[in-house]
Amino acid sequence: MKSIYLAGFDVFRPDARQWGDTLKVLCSKYGFMGLYPLDNQAPRNLSGPELALWIYRANIGLIEQADMVAANVNAFRGAEPDSGTAFEVGYAAALGKPVWVYTDDARPLIKQVPVVRSPGSPVYTDTQGYTVEDFGLNLNLMIACSAQVVIGSVEDCLSEMSEHA
Repeated sequence: MKSIYLAGFDVFRPDARQWGDTLKVLCSKYGFMGLYPLDNQAPRNLSGPELALWIYRANIGLIEQADMVAANVNAFRGAEPDSGTAFEVGYAAALGKPVWVYTDDARPLIKQVPVVRSPGSPVYTDTQGYTVEDFGLNLNLMIACSAQVVIGSVEDCLSEMSEHA
């Protein structure tokens, strides 16, 4: 049975552990074993930076153990995916693991954030003056080009993964 590391900001939900159990049940439904970051139990004597480092190493270990990754890249605390999830996607891609990401927003980036376009200019900028890439992609190109993008839910993602596993 192939294993899937379940990346995403879901670990910050109030019901994160129960949600992780739900995700693992969904994985089983599609013939996978789910590996959820909160499966790891940190030693009780750790706190602060030591705890952070323990969590980092444990999650890296799960990614290395997994056959593939499914990542929730819906916007989190702003217009972009969670930065930790983006790191995990990149790390898994660097290891050569198949990465699948899911989001409910199919709109190109220039439709997801407020943009300004000067008359006659092909460049879109955000309200702070930074360029907003316009490749017709719904995610930053570094994620969109390194992963299979599924528009929909985690279950939609797992269903598609099962068709290609």
